[in-house]
Amino acid sequence: MASTAQSPDGVYYYESADQVPSNITKYWLQRHNIFSKYDEGVWLTNDAWFGVTPEPVAKKIADHVATAPAAKTILIDAFAGAGGNVIAFALSGRWKQIFAVEKDPKTLACAKHNAEIYGVAKKIFWIEGDIFTVLKTRLKSTAKNAVIFASPPWGGPSYTNFDVFDLSYMEPYSLTHLYEAFNGASSEVALYLPRTTDIRQLAKYAKKDEKLQVVHYCMRGASKALCVYYGSFAVNVHADASE
Repeated sequence: MASTAQSPDGVYYYESADQVPSNITKYWLQRHNIFSKYDEGVWLTNDAWFGVTPEPVAKKIADHVATAPAAKTILIDAFAGAGGNVIAFALSGRWKQIFAVEKDPKTLACAKHNAEIYGVAKKIFWIEGDIFTVLKTRLKSTAKNAVIFASPPWGGPSYTNFDVFDLSYMEPYSLTHLYEAFNGASSEVALYLPRTTDIRQLAKYAKKDEKLQVVHYCMRGASKALCVYYGSFAVNVHADASE
């Protein structure tokens, strides 16, 4: 049964294909892979459809992020979006505190609402703001003891036009911008990036003699995206990360 909550302007729950804008129809057709509880009234903005991590992938990422050192009990989701990843983190039970940061108020409303559907909204601290500012202010001291997970904007679907995606062109934040901001705040950082990412660019930021952990996440045999893990994660890169 769909939620009866009234969505804000610009936030939608589409019940049938004839309601859906043509440019997101293919995403709507995959809605139950994106959120298994979609029919309970999941909210999304039209832009949010492009960036939500499919639920099976989000669960696997949550398992891998959980391999950070046990002393790290705080998780910061730097670009919370509509809540796909942060819901999986909360459901994992691994973290004593979870902070979800999102600068767009409508998208943040979606994340909160969707977390309520999954029963984990009260396990998450919600912050409306720019992550780069928040890390220097409200979460400055917290970040040192936290794992930072970041699923940044990729610049829209145009990244699929590249056989190998140059992360210096990722908009609005390049890999250099992301790494310098997050690595300066925490020793454990996981970045969720396009599947066609240039691995050599990721390796550039590996510490000397560090074996960089990069995992492709697949559904039905096709890679959806990858994560690079900087810091002391115990991810088994030979494990099957697909669904």
